[in-house]
Amino acid sequence: MGLYTGKVVIVTGSGNGIGRAEALAFAKEGAHVVVNDVGGARDGTGKDTKAADAVVAEIKAAGGDAIATTTSVADLDGAESIVWAALNRYKRVDVLVNNAGILRDKGLLNMAVAEWDAVLDVHLKGSFLMTRAFGRAIKQQGPGAYAIVNTTSMSGLLGNFGQANYSAAKAGLFGLTRTTSIEFEKLGCRTNAIAPVALTRMTEDIPLLQQMGVEQMGPIHVAAVVSWLASDLAKDVNGRVFGVHGKKVFEYAMSQSDGVDGPNGNDSGDDSDAPWTPEALQAALPRIGFKG
Repeated sequence: MGLYTGKVVIVTGSGNGIGRAEALAFAKEGAHVVVNDVGGARDGTGKDTKAADAVVAEIKAAGGDAIATTTSVADLDGAESIVWAALNRYKRVDVLVNNAGILRDKGLLNMAVAEWDAVLDVHLKGSFLMTRAFGRAIKQQGPGAYAIVNTTSMSGLLGNFGQANYSAAKAGLFGLTRTTSIEFEKLGCRTNAIAPVALTRMTEDIPLLQQMGVEQMGPIHVAAVVSWLASDLAKDVNGRVFGVHGKKVFEYAMSQSDGVDGPNGNDSGDDSDAPWTPEALQAALPRIGFKG
């Protein structure tokens, strides 16, 4: 008996890289896996069913069970058809991993609207559409032990030059994770996120990752964290974001400084009705923020 015996897991963007490693990890633990991938290039262009089919064949060769879907998560009908494929074949869904993504890097001043829209559509809109379809399905199934794992990014949480579209989408996924963790809790569904760094097709042109190699930075390390997060082992983990850099696992958190209660007050309260002025705010900045 594995961690996911009898459970149905959907992994989007699982024809290559991190998604493929996640699909294989779930299958190894006994899950019925829905392998979704349009089979396009890393910029989202093109379509080829071979990527998803190859992962399904790999899972079946190892004694597991999987089906392939090749519709796009960025399309309403495409996203919903992925969930329906799981329901039609396995009669239920238990876990959703929102992993599908593309890259169209360019400096913000030179970025075309189409390049912005394409990345936001796959990463953020796609995760929304998949989450909504999955949520509606589990609501019909009734309370259970369900899980969603989203894929945000260090770029989304910290920013990165040349990735305004990608970082905006990934930052949005942080907010989607937090809100879904609140709204879906009543359905018995936990929602968490990972912010991975791994050597895959998406990052193959980064020299440092090339030097570190697959053994240190391969997607298998990310898959292990996702397999844990979606399992009953992590039943008390909800609304959290974990960074995965190879074997290093850590947690991201939004922080709030103590702040200042008013222009004439201190940390214990303001004794004046006077409003802030720009000059007072500048003078109080060392006490308002984290950095002096």
